[in-house]
Amino acid sequence: MKDIFSHLLLATSILASLAGVAVFIFLFAPNFNIYWLILSPIILALYQTPAVFLYRLWKKRKRQKTEGVD
Repeated sequence: MKDIFSHLLLATSILASLAGVAVFIFLFAPNFNIYWLILSPIILALYQTPAVFLYRLWKKRKRQKTEGVD
């Protein structure tokens, strides 16, 4: 059961990352100008924070699982 949760957490983080990029493109591509070009790294980083959080949870659980095997 924990192995399934681990894979689900990794898949969710990948989907969250793709969703963040898709939302960024959907919102800012139609009227992209120099202002959005300058701010795009900050905005994209904000959209990627849920994916980073889920990935860190997965990495933490994976590390705990490997430490318990020794």
